[in-house]
Amino acid sequence: MRIDRAGWPFITGPLAPAAVLAVAGGRRIRLLMWPFVLLSAYMALFFRDPDRRCDVEKPDPDEVLSPADGVVMVAGEPQEGVAPEGDWQQVSVFLSVVDVHVNRSPYRGQVVESSYRAGSFLAAYRKESAHKNERSELWLRDGERTVVFRQIVGVLARRIVTRTGVGHELATGERMGLMKFGSRMDVFVPRECTVTVQKGQRVRGGETVIARWPGRG
Repeated sequence: MRIDRAGWPFITGPLAPAAVLAVAGGRRIRLLMWPFVLLSAYMALFFRDPDRRCDVEKPDPDEVLSPADGVVMVAGEPQEGVAPEGDWQQVSVFLSVVDVHVNRSPYRGQVVESSYRAGSFLAAYRKESAHKNERSELWLRDGERTVVFRQIVGVLARRIVTRTGVGHELATGERMGLMKFGSRMDVFVPRECTVTVQKGQRVRGGETVIARWPGRG
């Protein structure tokens, strides 16, 4: 199982006290090591980075894929005060603490804008989190097509990792970062796109089609 490199300090950290307790002596003392072992195992689960369909099969050029695993919170009309300036549709995905947290680009193109904003740490499923919480925002452009997406932290997620920036070219479904410990992803597509998911639906990053552009013909 591939582990994202950001996870190794969290995985190996609990193993140090576990090792000390394992050689410390009596049975009761050795039992104390198991919470640390379980914590390390959970961290490995959290930072897992599985391959997805987009890694072995080139996505359709008109498909917008989910950037993350989770449950769809918003599909269609944007939440008030959340969307960037313009006429957009919104798809928001809530990631629980057991979902894969490696984030992927929902579409292809060049990163033409990148911004980071500090903020609060409200629960990611709350509407207010979309415009009050800490977040990273990227604008992707492919010819006349533009997609905007955001990494938004939650109560437990206290750090956003974004491994791309202005001028970089991203492929649809390409890994581009992660969020640590529970969060949400917002994707904004123009009105001409057809949103193909519904609120409450489970989606998989790099696999589930969340919107589709009309064919270029």
